[in-house]
Order: sequence, then C-alpha cells, then structure tokens
Amino acid sequence: MNEMSFVHLVLNASIPVQFVMLILLLASIFSWAIIYIKWAFLKQSRLEAKTFEGRFWSGINLSDLFSQLSSRQDKRFGMEAIFENGFREFARARKAELETADIINASHRTMKVSTAREIDVLENNLSYLATVGSVSPYIGLFGTVWGIMDSFRSLAGVQQATLAMVAPGISEALIATAMGLLAAIPAVIAYNSFATEIDQLVGRYENFSEEFTGILQRQAQSTSS
Repeated sequence: MNEMSFVHLVLNASIPVQFVMLILLLASIFSWAIIYIKWAFLKQSRLEAKTFEGRFWSGINLSDLFSQLSSRQDKRFGMEAIFENGFREFARARKAELETADIINASHRTMKVSTAREIDVLENNLSYLATVGSVSPYIGLFGTVWGIMDSFRSLAGVQQATLAMVAPGISEALIATAMGLLAAIPAVIAYNSFATEIDQLVGRYENFSEEFTGILQRQAQSTSS
C-alpha cells in the first residue's frame, strides 16, 4: 500500500515526468503568489478610487486638491494620478495662455496617457495567469503520455503482463495530469475574476476623465470670459 502513496509515486516517476511535475509545481507557486499580490493591489485600487471620488465630489477646490496630492511623498496611482497629471497639464496650458480648446485638448490627452499607464499597471502579470491556465493541462498531459509510454516499454520483455505491473507506472503518469489541472484551475478562475474587476476600474477611470474634462472646460470658459 505504501508503494502506491503519492510521495512514493512522485519519487519513483521517470526523470521526464518528474521534470514535468516540477515545472507545474513552480508554475502553481508563482500563480498563487501573483494571485495574492494582484488581489491585494486591486483591493487597494478600488479603495483608492472610492476615497478619491469622495474627496473630488465633496466640493473641494481643485487647486487645493492638486496641492494636497502634489505635497505627498508617496507615489500616486489610479484616479489620483489621472487627476494630478490632467490638472498639472491644464494649469501649464492655461499659464501659457493657450486657447480654451487647446487647453482642454492638452489636458484630455494627458489624462488618456495617464489612464493607459494605469491600465498597464492593473494588467501586469495577468497574461501569466492566462498562460498557466491554458498551458498547464497540456504540460500535465505530456507528462502522463510519457509516463504511460515508459510503463508499456517496461513490459516489452515480459511474458505475461498483469495490472499490478502497470498500475504504479500509470498512477505516476496520471499525477502529472492532476498537477496540471491543479495549476490551471485556480489560474483561470483568478484571471477571469481579475479581468472583470480591471474592466470595472478602467470604466471608472475613463468616466472620471470625461467628467473631469467637462469640469475643466467649464472652468476654462468662465476664466476666459
């Protein structure tokens, strides 16, 4: 019975199958690390967006809000970064005494670039989860096929094959498939969940940029008139 234990089967698998198992184990470990980091970052991003929206729509003077953000030592991200970059460009263009349309276009372009940067940060390492989710089952299947081939090759010189002779080798091989699924399933679930959350955040960022552009346009028009 001990010979059919999980540890015994792994340790006695062929070198190629063990190599496949090691790849899948490392892929799974990295996936879980990324899942935790990404979950924490998205949670922080949602909180940041909610907090900043509350401050932005509280009626605070935009110049005061910009000064508060600029005076902070920590790095801004999310809506804070979009607002800060957009308002900085707005103030620079207005100081250069550009036309109202040019001021708004410059600020809007800056916010679009800033939003694109934030999207890149949100999507960082997401492709790894997608790769693990799609490739791991095939890597595990490769290990299984290789292990089964080894099991049948070992029977080449045997006069009478029995189930007891091939069962350990096939069991070793099937572990690779199981590990492939164990690596893939959490990665796929996490990828789909994170992709949905990122889409929601991106929508909030883009809506904020449009609303903020409208506010800046009204402010620029009232100043010039």
